[in-house]
Order: sequence, then C-alpha cells, then structure tokens
Amino acid sequence: MHKDLLRLMRAEQSVRRHLAVTLAAATLAGLLVLVQAELLAGVLSGRFTLAALGVLALVVGLRALLGWSQGVFAGRTATGVKSALRERLLGRLQEMGPARLAGHRSGELVTLAGRGLDRLDPYLAGYLPAMAVAAVVPLAVLIRLFAGDLASAVIVLVTLPLIPIFGALVGMHTKATTERQFHALARLGGHFLDVVRGLPTLRAFGRARHQATVIQQVADAHRGATMRTLRVAFLSSLVLELCASLSLALVAVPIGLRLLGGNLDLTTALLVLLLAPEAYLPLRMMGTRFHASMEGVAAADAAFAVLDDAAVDDAAVDEEVKAAPAAAQRERGEGPPEIRLENVTVRYPGREDAALEDVSLVIAPGERVALVGESGGGKSTLLHLLLGFVSPASGRVLVGGRPPDTPDELAFVPQRPHLFATSVADNIRLGAPDATLPEVRQAAKAAHADAFVEALPDGYDTVVGERGANFSAGQRQRIALARAFCRPDATVLLLDEPTARLDGRSEAAVVEATATLAEGRTAVIVAHRPAMIDLADRVIRIHAGRVLSDTRRDATTAAGSGDDLREIR
Repeated sequence: MHKDLLRLMRAEQSVRRHLAVTLAAATLAGLLVLVQAELLAGVLSGRFTLAALGVLALVVGLRALLGWSQGVFAGRTATGVKSALRERLLGRLQEMGPARLAGHRSGELVTLAGRGLDRLDPYLAGYLPAMAVAAVVPLAVLIRLFAGDLASAVIVLVTLPLIPIFGALVGMHTKATTERQFHALARLGGHFLDVVRGLPTLRAFGRARHQATVIQQVADAHRGATMRTLRVAFLSSLVLELCASLSLALVAVPIGLRLLGGNLDLTTALLVLLLAPEAYLPLRMMGTRFHASMEGVAAADAAFAVLDDAAVDDAAVDEEVKAAPAAAQRERGEGPPEIRLENVTVRYPGREDAALEDVSLVIAPGERVALVGESGGGKSTLLHLLLGFVSPASGRVLVGGRPPDTPDELAFVPQRPHLFATSVADNIRLGAPDATLPEVRQAAKAAHADAFVEALPDGYDTVVGERGANFSAGQRQRIALARAFCRPDATVLLLDEPTARLDGRSEAAVVEATATLAEGRTAVIVAHRPAMIDLADRVIRIHAGRVLSDTRRDATTAAGSGDDLREIR
C-alpha cells in the first residue's frame, strides 16, 4: 500500500471506517465462494437434495449484497481520500505562495488536482479490495483443497506463485511506463496553459506559429507514452491469463483422468474444478487492477511531493524556447520605417461604438511618439493594429509601406510582460533564438537587468516562476526590455505603459533603458507618466477612438512637461 496514502487514511476517521467496511465486504464475498462451491458441487453430484438450491441462492444473493456494499463504501473511501488530499494540496500551495512555486506550473497543478487525483479511484476502489481478497481467499481455497484432494492442492500450491512472480515482473515496467505517461500529460497541460497565457507575447515576437509545433511534439510524447502504457496493459493481461489457464489445465487434466479411472469421486472432482479457478482469480484481479491504478499512484506521488515542498519533475518542460529552430532573420533595411494609418476604423464584436474611428496618422521614420489619454480611449487598440493583433474594419495600416505582418521588424514591451516557465536567458532570447549567452548578457545590461539576474542562484540559468512569480514588477519589465534589446534588427519599438505599477527606482531604470532602446527606431509609446512622455518627439492625445490633438515637442515644451501632462490628461 502507498505509505503516504496510508498515513492520510489513518488521519481521516471517516475514510478509515469506510475503508474497513470495503475490505471486510470484499473478503467476506471472497470467502463465500467456498460455501457456494460446496453447495454447487453437492447439488450437481446428487449429494445434496434440491432443497440446497435455496441455500445456494441465498449465498449468491448475499455475495451480491456484499459486492454492492463494497462498491458503495469504496466510492466513499475514494471521495474522502481525494477531498482530503486536494484540501491539503491547495492549503500547501497557498502557504508556499507564488514566489516559491517556480518548479510548479499552474497547468500541471490543475492536471494533478483534477484528472490526476481522480485516477486514484481504481487504486482505492479496485486495487486495495483486490489485495485484501488476494491475501485471504487463495489461502482458504488451498486449505479446503488439501482437505479434499492432496494431489490437486499440491499442484495449485506449486503453480500459484507463478502469477504474482510474472505480475511483479510486468508490474515494475508498468509503474515506470505509467509514471512517464502521467508526467507527459502534466507537461502537456502546463505547457499549453503557459502558451495560451503568453500568446500575445509570442505573437508579437513572431513565435506563435512555432508553438503549434512544440505543442504537437509534447502531445505526440503523451500519445506515445499512452500507447506504451496500453501495450504493457495488454501484455500484463496476456501473461496473467496464460499463466492461470496453464495452471488450471495442470489441475483439470489429472482430475478428469482420475475420475474416468474411478480413483476419484464426483463430488470431490467437481469441488476441485470449481475451487481451483478461485485460487488464481484474486491474484489475476490484483495484477489487472494494479495496472489500472498506477496513474493514480503517480499522481499521488506528485501530490505528496508538492506537500513535502519537493519539486515536481519539470526538466523537460522548457522546450518552448530551447527546442526552437532559428527563425530566419529579416535583413535590416536602410533605416526605421514610416508608420501610416489612413482613415482607420476598428470595431470589436459585440460593441456598438468603434474602438478607433476614422483615424489618420503619419509617424515619420525614427520618430518617437507618445500616445496619451484616458483608459479605453483606443491607445492599446492602435498598438494592436501595428502588431497585427486586430484588423481594421475600414482604412489601412502600413509599416514601411507594407501591412504589419512581419513581426521580425517589431520589438514589443507590454504593460504586463509574460515570462515563461523557463530560464531567464531563454526568456530574453525569445525573439532571437540564435542569440548567444554573451548577447543575452549584453541585452540584459542595456536593460539594467544584469545586476539582479547575476545575483540569482543560477544566474541566467535560473528557472523563472510561472508568469514571473519570483520577480518584482520592475524586474519583469526589465527582462521584457532585454528581449527587445536582443532583437537588433527590429526597427519599430512599441511600448504599452511600461512604467505602470513601478516604483520610482524601477521607473528610472526602465525610462533610461527605453531611451537607449528607442534610438534609431520608430517608437510608439503608450504613456501616462511624465518621464516616459519626455522621451517623445510628439504627443498624440486619443479620446473615444479619435485623435484630439497632435503636438510636436521641442526643447521648450520638454522643459515644461509637467504642465503639458496636466493639459494632455
């Protein structure tokens, strides 16, 4: 029995009571097989009168009642154990907090707490009762056979250990195979959720299409593990059935010959033929249910590893960036492009008002533009147009004379950057998979991120917690800026309020890095704070989807940026 589950069941009084009833019902139902065989053999041989059929029907009905009771209480046992384990697991996760969950993706934890623990049902409701029956019934059958026919009892005694021996040999392989299948399923769930959450970031850096290939690879790994598990299941059934059939043949053939020769009475022969299969059946059922319960056992191991603050195996979940083939880098043009919006209108489904309405705008090559205005005015929609996330209902958007469908020329820093559950270095090289470690370090230094990254336990190889849980908002923003610095061929820089929610020190570092990053690029910055607006050559105010003002800033204007900001807002 799983030792951690055993401790959990001992701690839960109701679970302990339900489990005791389940095992008692399963054992009694198994022992009633002996009574049923005695009655049936006596009736068929004429030793008992037909009145014994009533007793036989009563025994069969009692076995059915015990089987029903076993099923009911086994279900209650499984429900109680799963509820207790989920409660402890969720409580432990709350205690650990996001910053200490770097080794656990939420998608994996959802898979674990959901389907994973649900797979404990075959273990608690199937394997444990089968194990109790296998410990009692074969021994009782052997005792009765020794009392009835010594030769048959010896054959059963010799052949009976073959089933657990072959079952153990197959079972060791079954456990390893099923654990690989469960971990493949957990990786698939964790990776898929991470990709969905970071899809805007992947789209902005031109990595979205590659994720379809990565997810397909992870899904193929899970499918392959599942097929291997099924092959082992069929092998296990074949081995156990073959072994039991050959063993029964060794019992049945001598019984038939001795009965024909007159050396054995009919009642004893029938009793041996009815009881011998019941000696092997509990062991076969235990082997079959052992295989069916292994996925639940693997989930329980993972759950108790989290409860013990041990890391769930996540070594193979960093494929989204490491396994990425190099994206062909666009040849850098002669300079930063012009951005042009011509009578652009954008409407979202289910909304009557246009997000942008008849907007015309020209941003010169190398110009830095700040978009200001209240929330919901259309600033982010304008950025999404340039990123290609949304398409205009009318009008057209041109970047360098072409539609914005070439992400290689873009560098995007969102307000809430998504960090993937992989190393810091791989997060920085998201948009440049071929970037070397020195190039990654140089990008981090330009983004003022090198100091805190090098102070991490494993430096640039430190695994980032899911969604950057083990980093502050300012640190996440600087890693996002380092991503942009790692794309030297990007000629357009798009920033969506990069200093929102930052303290003064982090804001100063981000503003300084942004000023360096914007040099030689066409930059569009959604900004509210004066420090970011000071970086712009022009300030465009957007309200209710329309451009209300377009102000070019010179040195005099920059000096009075505080008043300008109040006027813009």
